[in-house]
Amino acid sequence: MPGNTFGHIFRVTTWGESHGRAVGCVVDGCPAGLEISENAIQKELDRRKPGGRLASKRKESDRVEILSGVFNGKSLGTPVSMLIWNRDVDSRPYEEIKDLFRPGHADFTYWAKFGIRDWRGGGRASGRETAARVAAGAIAKLILSRFGVEIGGFAREIGGIACSTDGMSFEEIVDRAEKSDIRCPDEEAARLMEEKILEARRDGDSVGGVVEVIVKNPPAGLGEPVFGKLDAHLAFAVMGVPAVKGVEIGAGFKASRMRGSEHNDPIVIKNGRIGFESNNAGGILGGISNGENIIVKAAIKPTPSISKPQRTVNYRKMVEEEIIVKGRHDPCIVPRAVPVVEAMVSLVIVDAMMMQGLIPRFL
Repeated sequence: MPGNTFGHIFRVTTWGESHGRAVGCVVDGCPAGLEISENAIQKELDRRKPGGRLASKRKESDRVEILSGVFNGKSLGTPVSMLIWNRDVDSRPYEEIKDLFRPGHADFTYWAKFGIRDWRGGGRASGRETAARVAAGAIAKLILSRFGVEIGGFAREIGGIACSTDGMSFEEIVDRAEKSDIRCPDEEAARLMEEKILEARRDGDSVGGVVEVIVKNPPAGLGEPVFGKLDAHLAFAVMGVPAVKGVEIGAGFKASRMRGSEHNDPIVIKNGRIGFESNNAGGILGGISNGENIIVKAAIKPTPSISKPQRTVNYRKMVEEEIIVKGRHDPCIVPRAVPVVEAMVSLVIVDAMMMQGLIPRFL
C-alpha cells in the first residue's frame, strides 16, 4: 500500500489504524540540533484529540512517545519516530455492520482496491490517522519558528455560518480561535455555529464547514515554476486530509467572479521592501511565494457517520439494506480539523524552504 509517505526532503511516513494498538509516524530529514520535547509535540496533539462538549465522546489522551532521533532534548538528524497508543477503543458498534458499506466513508473503495478492509472504525481511512500528522507537523512548526514563520488556523465557516475577521491581526485571530470551543474568532458567529452543530446532533445528523490557515512571514521565492508550484503542493497536502473536498488559495473561487482590476494586488513599497497592498493571490503568484501571508482554505464535508437511517449494500449477501451508524462521532469535525490542516501546511512550507536551501542541515 503506497501513499503513506509525504514530502521531498522533510519526509513523513504515518502508520496505524483507528482501532489498532497505536498510530504513529517517522519524520526523516529533520535538521540536527533542533530542540524537541514530548511536551512541545503534546501541545499540538491536545488541540486535535477527541472529547469535549461538541465532539466525539471517545476519550484518548493522545500521549506521544518519542522513540528515536532525539538525544538530550535535541534532534540528531536521524529519523524521529513517534508513537501514540490507542487507549479508548470500542469496536463493538461496528461488529453488527461489518458487512455493510457506510455511506460517505471509504469502506467500499478500500474493499474495491484491496479486497480486504479493517471495519473497526474505518481502519486506516479513519481521522484517527491524523494524530500522527499533527505530531509531525509539530516538529515542522518548531523548525519554522526558528526562522520567524508562524502558522495558525481557525474555523472560517460551519454549517453555512461564516465568521468575520475584518480588522483582526494574525495574533488576535489565533488567540480568539484557541479560546473558542469551535475555534472561531468571531464570538457572534461562533454562537450561531454552535447552534447549527447542536441542531444537527439532535437530528442524528452532521454539518461541515471551512478551515482557514494563515502562514505569517513566509519568505518570498518558495515553490518551483510549472509542476512544482507551491500552491499545487499545498493543495495536494490539504486534499490528502480526511474529509477535505476542496481547497482555495487566497480569493480562491471568488476570483472567478472578480474582474482583473479587482483581483490584482497592487505592488507597493512596505518598510523599504517590495510588497502588496492587498492579498487576493493568497501570498502566491506563478506558483511561487511573494512574501505576503499565505492563505489556504479547506472545505470540510459533514461527518459521514450519522445515526439517521441510510441505504447501503451488504456485500456478503449482495442485497440492499438500511444502516444506522452507532458509536462515538463528531457532529462536526471542523474544529478538530484546524490543527490537522495547519500540520499539513507546515510540512509543505518546511519542505519548500529546505528545497530552497533556506534551512540548513544543522540548526
